[in-house]
Amino acid sequence: MAASAFSNALLSPVTLPSKPKSISFQPRFPLLKFPSTRSHPSLSKTTTFCSSDAADAPKHDTPIELRYPAFPTVIDINQIRDILPHRFPFLLVDRVIEYTPGVSAVAIKNVTINDNFFPGHFPERPIMPGVLMVEAMAQVGGLVMLQPEVGGSRENFFFAGIDKVRFRKPVIAGDTLVMRMTLTKLQKRFGIAKMEGKAYVGGEVVCEGEFLMMMGS
Repeated sequence: MAASAFSNALLSPVTLPSKPKSISFQPRFPLLKFPSTRSHPSLSKTTTFCSSDAADAPKHDTPIELRYPAFPTVIDINQIRDILPHRFPFLLVDRVIEYTPGVSAVAIKNVTINDNFFPGHFPERPIMPGVLMVEAMAQVGGLVMLQPEVGGSRENFFFAGIDKVRFRKPVIAGDTLVMRMTLTKLQKRFGIAKMEGKAYVGGEVVCEGEFLMMMGS
């Protein structure tokens, strides 16, 4: 009887467990796909930039030393010396790059580490003194005032006052100080002029103010 039961067990059909249903998983966030460097050979190369600005800068075929023209020369240093009475170390205008007779002048001062004020201001951090920026701007104003259209035959000018002077950013060795002085009011009979001045480095205002100046004989 045991043999009969064993044979019936062998002959009875075997029920296999059903295959589990697949569960689909939808991620809450999209999966990120990273490109393979094998499929993109250019990605395997490393590019180094000095700054983020350099990475975004457009590519040029022209070398940088040939890309930027020099400032124009309207009045050179020799002509400036013929107009202004200042001399080293207090002549702070190198070149006039724009001049409108009786109205305005734009001039530059090349700030170098060889300027005589840097050893004391400051030895570890050379910064052009603000009072010398104001003096340089006044000298540009003097170039406007001492022209025949404004000053006639007068050969000197003096500070009578300064107002609303603000220093926005430091000027350091290696900068080019670009100064614009504009005549806003003139009392020619008394030789008194009011001017507005702004100084720039790299297109940004570093100093500005109002100047009251007096012409002398």
